[in-house]
Amino acid sequence: MVFGSGPLLAHGLRTQLGDLDIVARGAAWHRLAAMSEPVPAPSGHGQMVRLQIEATDQWLPGFDTAHLIATAEHHGGIPFASLAEVARSKRRTGRPKDHRDLALIDAVINQDRTNT
Repeated sequence: MVFGSGPLLAHGLRTQLGDLDIVARGAAWHRLAAMSEPVPAPSGHGQMVRLQIEATDQWLPGFDTAHLIATAEHHGGIPFASLAEVARSKRRTGRPKDHRDLALIDAVINQDRTNT
């Protein structure tokens, strides 16, 4: 499942990414881990494999990875975390780039509420 800023790209809120964050489990995780030695994730939660993408076996602490994957939105057949979950994640990490992304996400969520 694509997480991080990837869902913003899928929703047209960004035009480019610095990296692509992927959450993988089971056979997909094992294939990725076979390509490169897993290292501790920067969050301190789970492991990460660095290829041309950053793939973790868990998202941040406090996130139910199985639920995130089960409820992912599909864009072009690829599972992406929902914007609501991305917003929750970015509020938790609170980096300067997260604040910019949160403004974009909040504008879309507020527009959706206005239209319904």
